Amino acid sequence: MKNPKNQPNPKLEDLAKNTLKNEKKSMTTDQGLPINDDQNSLKAGDRGPSLLEDFILREKITHFDHERIPERIVHARGSGAHGVFKLHTSLNKYTKAKIFTEVGKETPVFTRFSTVAGSKGSTDLARDVRGFAVKFYTEEGNYDLVGNNMPVFFIQDAMKFPDLVHAVKPEPHNEVPQAASAHDTFWDFISLMPESMHMIMWAMSDRAIPRSLRMMEGFGVHTFRFINEQNESTFVKFHWKPKLGMHSVVWDEAQKISGKDSDFHKKDLWDAIENGDFPEWDLGVQLIPEKDEHKYDFDLLDATKLIPESEVPVQLVGTMTLNRNPSNFFAETEQVAFHPGHLVPGIDFTNDPLLQGRLFSYTDTQLSRLGSPNFHEIPINRSINPVRNNQRDGHMRQQINEGVSSYHPNTIADGCPFQAMMKDGGFHSHEERVDGRKIRTRSKSFMDHFSQAKLFFNSQTKTEQQHIINALQFELSKVSRPHIRENMVNQLTNINMDLAKAVADALGIAVPEKPAEPVNEGKPADADKDHYKPVVKEPKTQTDDALSIIKNLKNATKTRKIAFLTLGKHDGKKFSDLSQKLEKAGAKLMVVSDGLGTLKSDSGGEVEVSATLFNSDAVLFDALVIAGGEKNGTALLSKGKAKEFVMDTFNHCKPILILSDASAFIDELGLPCCKGETKSSSELFIDTSIDAFLKSLSKHRHWEREELI
Repeated sequence: MKNPKNQPNPKLEDLAKNTLKNEKKSMTTDQGLPINDDQNSLKAGDRGPSLLEDFILREKITHFDHERIPERIVHARGSGAHGVFKLHTSLNKYTKAKIFTEVGKETPVFTRFSTVAGSKGSTDLARDVRGFAVKFYTEEGNYDLVGNNMPVFFIQDAMKFPDLVHAVKPEPHNEVPQAASAHDTFWDFISLMPESMHMIMWAMSDRAIPRSLRMMEGFGVHTFRFINEQNESTFVKFHWKPKLGMHSVVWDEAQKISGKDSDFHKKDLWDAIENGDFPEWDLGVQLIPEKDEHKYDFDLLDATKLIPESEVPVQLVGTMTLNRNPSNFFAETEQVAFHPGHLVPGIDFTNDPLLQGRLFSYTDTQLSRLGSPNFHEIPINRSINPVRNNQRDGHMRQQINEGVSSYHPNTIADGCPFQAMMKDGGFHSHEERVDGRKIRTRSKSFMDHFSQAKLFFNSQTKTEQQHIINALQFELSKVSRPHIRENMVNQLTNINMDLAKAVADALGIAVPEKPAEPVNEGKPADADKDHYKPVVKEPKTQTDDALSIIKNLKNATKTRKIAFLTLGKHDGKKFSDLSQKLEKAGAKLMVVSDGLGTLKSDSGGEVEVSATLFNSDAVLFDALVIAGGEKNGTALLSKGKAKEFVMDTFNHCKPILILSDASAFIDELGLPCCKGETKSSSELFIDTSIDAFLKSLSKHRHWEREELI
């Protein structure tokens, strides 16, 4: 029957609306094919390599990679710098890669740091994983070590990466919140995925709010292979260890920095390089003989696991120094294209299913973001080794290829470009035997989701454990749906009951008397429940000091910024003495007052004001010096901003030095450490001598102060 004139066709009208609700119906591909397993990529055996044939994985990741243009879908907000890597210990026993075999060799690098969840315009100080990607410009081609500041990840299989990012990104109905994980969709996903529990411990720790990009570790995350001249394979994990040590901020401080200076990390990196305080990291490796692949109580192919340094020590082999800022942010930092598949001879992949998916995804996303398969011709991405192949044309092609032939084999060009022999540096993939059924599943060895989460939590100091508890309390308090909060607390019971109870109490949730049965929705529809049942066990290694920031503090004052708060005349001799000692220690003293210009000391000298109480803030400094003098004390007492400056410094556990007689000012503030206490007791937290202050500064924070706040 024909549709009456001027009456809309209901089916066409529905199609025109193009509205899809998440009804209780089966999941399908974009072609309408029902999906039985949305948890695992197709592999050759449960520990075998992922197969190119996996059209479901390719469709899912292709769509995900092309969701947003032109900024990166993840890692959109970044900072970068040029530098050099210098090798000091040869690894020729394990690899033939020249960057790791020729002692003294200097290799140019470009390093990009980034947050993961936020957009390009978000804040530097979000609680988030930080990307840590290094491009080595070697004579054998570009090598990209694309990692994070945490050694593990949320998921085990690349099939789940679009789901993870969809969950952590702003919620689609209102695009809120930006660059934050404290919302329902993220915690809903996490609470149903026990494989994420280890990473959650890292993401809720102080590692997620670093003081500076210069003061955080980097990791390759995955297990890779080294291949030597005899074609022997050794498993390897990569580590970057900062020369300045690891340091963090506290959460209240991070939030305030986001409001006061959202470019805090970007400017800190830039200024350090401009001032000649070149950031440095030592590159370390953990090496595991191929015969020991199954030696550990975890699977080397599982990206949610690390190798405890107490079991396999990190060997430091070289140093990266960042010594030049980009000339143009867009041309370099924004257009740099990293890819874990950019290898050199002597380095190869493993069958880690998360890594295998990345090998497809990174090329695909660069095609979308940079608009052309010729992204390798953008100057920041160019190899220093001449490029010769039969790729031709395409959007924005720069290279002008002469000659007739663009194919191989040929006689017209005498066979050029010809294939390179292995002995001449030709890349040769590791010849690993692969036997297995074509299958979508996950190895049973991947099912232990809690032991390393326990290891991480157990390895933290009491202060750091409390920070993890505080972070979970804050994040989950922002979750509006009670069942999500309850699911998450139940998962935490399998990590640590005291942790779960502390979080539950803050959320008004009754915590179980014993660990709850872990929820695991990350399994196929027809999965054998026993196969995908999470394993809950104690870690073989109970603690590992390498996992704690506080246990690894370096007593260094280099590049620290100290505020010298003064509103009137100050003691010129003490100021000069302090400045000289701080300069010798590599720190910088900056005068903060109620206005710009110059201030006179009691001896007639002048100092230039660097910042004011209204254009700066205590959270932007590492420590505070309060100038002495009767007029200074009186002036400080009259300024609410000055009081706030001191209170924030105290509450964030930073060192404070009082020069001369500013005691009345401190008494007026009524700081907890000083109420009814003797001077000697209060000096545990507030210094009255320059030498004591320098000692406090080298320790970074007075974490004991948190007990008083």
